[in-house]
Amino acid sequence: MKDLHIAAPQERHDTQFVVEARFFAKLKNRRVRCQLCPRKCLVREGDRGHCGVRENRNGVFYSLVHSRVCAAHVDPVEKKPLFHYLPGTTAFSIATAGCNVSCKFCQNWEISQSLPEQIPNTYAPPQHVARMAMHYGCPTIAFTYSEPVVFTEFLMDTAEAAHVAGIRTIVVSNGYMQQRALRTAWRPVDAVKIDLKSFSNSFYSRVVGGQLRPVLDSLVTLRSMGKWTEIVYLVLPTLNDSDAELRGLAEWIKNNLGEEVPLHFTQYHPAYRLKHLPVTPVATLERARAIAVAEGLQYVYIGNVPGHPAQNTWCPHCRELLVNRSGFGNVRSVIRADNNCPFCLHPIPGIWQA
Repeated sequence: MKDLHIAAPQERHDTQFVVEARFFAKLKNRRVRCQLCPRKCLVREGDRGHCGVRENRNGVFYSLVHSRVCAAHVDPVEKKPLFHYLPGTTAFSIATAGCNVSCKFCQNWEISQSLPEQIPNTYAPPQHVARMAMHYGCPTIAFTYSEPVVFTEFLMDTAEAAHVAGIRTIVVSNGYMQQRALRTAWRPVDAVKIDLKSFSNSFYSRVVGGQLRPVLDSLVTLRSMGKWTEIVYLVLPTLNDSDAELRGLAEWIKNNLGEEVPLHFTQYHPAYRLKHLPVTPVATLERARAIAVAEGLQYVYIGNVPGHPAQNTWCPHCRELLVNRSGFGNVRSVIRADNNCPFCLHPIPGIWQA
């Protein structure tokens, strides 16, 4: 869907995008230590952190992207993807520039790998974003496309404004975040989708530019906070699709998060710096799903393959079809208002009603 015009009633100067960061420590000689993501950037006066959107000014750390929206769309919630969260509804989806990792396969590299001053932006303060979500009939606001961790202050303020307006919020993230910051910043968030890039720390180091352990810690933390969470695993041919890795992934999810956490195996389409890789074969996705199901996971989906039966939700108890997804625009659910299967009354985890 094309970009939406979301300009606030009055455009502002760039200084309106600058707010003091909420997670940092002041050090000697006007240096600061970022306490937002696991990089723990040590930033000298006048420099920025790795994400490019946080700057040390006279010994104080600032975010440069508060209300600095570079992308806005109305998306089906299934596109996030979230399959167990308000099916058939839409999310007012926004992003700012920047990211704290550098995935070689990034689908949105034009904004995630850019500095905020390098791309067009619109001033859209939190209350205005909430009004726009209401205007478009969206029950949720989604922080997505780039990396919400790096625009945490904007996320927190927008989540607060959204809840005042009766609107829920979704975070679509890589989960690469310090745990204290996560517990504080994402406390008001209603649902989270985490992109788990691989179950190999070597892959994270070589291909993502990060580490695996902090992401796993984030998933455990989200579970302990009671946040509705789904996981996406983008399957890259030859890089993260071995049986051993997929089996280890499924086993870890079952043992640490539970068998009911939805897991999406998504088809890769060549992008950014890995254009030489082929599109993920459907057979590879089906193999990944079969491995996860064999390990005991109850809700395992295949993504980016329209019409595949593994995009539907089936009752794990009686095997009846509960949510039929025919593309993003045609979603039919028969799950009862009490979150139970209408055929056998088995409880189906998720947020099914607004």
